[in-house]
Amino acid sequence: MRITYDPKYDALYLKIGEAEKVLCKEVDEDITLDLDPQGKLVGIEILAASEHVDLDRLLPVKITRGRAR
Repeated sequence: MRITYDPKYDALYLKIGEAEKVLCKEVDEDITLDLDPQGKLVGIEILAASEHVDLDRLLPVKITRGRAR
């Protein structure tokens, strides 16, 4: 997953997968899901991100890897 944030536009994008073509499904006026042709989630766009997400907790991202059980 790749997370990008543009502070100028207060826009956050979570890239979860890859797809040549995506269908954009608006779930809120500020939140759009990007789906591949099979309906699999490949990205999430959040506008006015600071109103929807606690950016201080999200950015910078820390990766914690647990052991598989």
